[in-house]
Amino acid sequence: MKDKIISKLIKLEEKRQKEGVELIPSENYASSEVRRVLSSYFVNKYSEGYPKKRYYGGNENVDEVEIVAIERAKKLFNVPFANVQPYSGSPANLAVYLATCKPGDVVMGQALTAGGHLTHGHNVSATGIFFKTVQYTLKKDIDIYKKQDLFDYDEIRKLAKENKPKLIWVGATAYPLKFNYRKFAEIADEVGAFLAADISHVAGLIAGGAHPSPVPYAHIITTTTHKTLRGPRGAMIMVTEKGLKKDPELGDKINKAVFPGLQGGPHDNQTAAIAVALYEAMQSSFKKYAAQIVKNSQILSQVLIDGGLKLIGGGSENHLILADLTSMLGPGCGVFAQKALDLAGITLNKNTIPNEPASPFYPSGIRLGTPAMTTRGMKEKEMKFIGKKILEVLQIIKTYFEQQGKDFAFWNLSKEERKEFIKKFDKDIVKNSQLKKIKSEIKKVALKFPIP
Repeated sequence: MKDKIISKLIKLEEKRQKEGVELIPSENYASSEVRRVLSSYFVNKYSEGYPKKRYYGGNENVDEVEIVAIERAKKLFNVPFANVQPYSGSPANLAVYLATCKPGDVVMGQALTAGGHLTHGHNVSATGIFFKTVQYTLKKDIDIYKKQDLFDYDEIRKLAKENKPKLIWVGATAYPLKFNYRKFAEIADEVGAFLAADISHVAGLIAGGAHPSPVPYAHIITTTTHKTLRGPRGAMIMVTEKGLKKDPELGDKINKAVFPGLQGGPHDNQTAAIAVALYEAMQSSFKKYAAQIVKNSQILSQVLIDGGLKLIGGGSENHLILADLTSMLGPGCGVFAQKALDLAGITLNKNTIPNEPASPFYPSGIRLGTPAMTTRGMKEKEMKFIGKKILEVLQIIKTYFEQQGKDFAFWNLSKEERKEFIKKFDKDIVKNSQLKKIKSEIKKVALKFPIP
């Protein structure tokens, strides 16, 4: 490669991925076949429009690719309609608004601090700017660390009846348990709303039979294709039989919302790679993969619980774990866990927890998951090892805090003091010999499990 700068960065990223443990639940490793298609000659084509209805010539092969992707999506998820053109998850969700609502209409979604997604109506998102949003949260009067459904359906129903939303979202970016789509559907049906299920995080689990499907209950389903589905970065929008029964033109409205409503020509190399990912998800081996993701998540959860961490929902029923660090490190300390674990070769992200005592800028939790490492072949033994190493890193942070003084509490510091303390932490923790030892141990194990 002649571009030495980018070549070097690619090699560094390859090294980082091979030598580390990837636990961000929204990340995965695409297969070599998917990656090969992404850099195929389809990257050169422009195909504004839909199959057999393009605005440019030379699309006879592109048409067939998109038709194959559509048919595979319909078969895999058992739906009558699919659009595979959205560039990513957020544009896909925005297209749903465009197809079902007018600016200013009332919509409902799960609050960000309760595990929801920005595009489900958060005020900094376009979905919260152009639409009147009502956000539902989780139960407040229960022990959120026990394995039980955390949604307050009576409160959600009350909000829906009071506000009469046109669209209700179910689905999250940080919820570790299974979704009861039937109960959300009952509420949506009562108020005449469209129910959109965002299954971006659990699409692969649904395809593999390891998570319940929203297809019998929702009108519209959106998903990214790069998380548990293990494809390229992209997205799909599907309409169910129930959706077409509510509005026979819903599929056409979705198509028009995607193009020309929000996008120009689709990324044909991405569409082809989605088709390959869907093919892979149809194989019997994918069911074993999906089941192993959940099994690994449950094993990792138990190690963390046994080590003294409190987990939202009492563990995991899918691919995702949300840990509350307040009892171990205090409020607002997710950032320290993310930084220290990164130095140890364990990648995850800081995250808000339900009833967050600090702020989204300094959240009190960490979010982690098992799809990527399951792809690399890790199983129960490796999950136990990783869990123990996470606990060791957290103990290093706890010891560092204790060295700051008897009454030290990060969240009690002023805004400027927090910034300065984080700088001091960054400078000190990088020298920690125990952390370096853990990184060496992580590397040794990670290299035994190659990246596809």
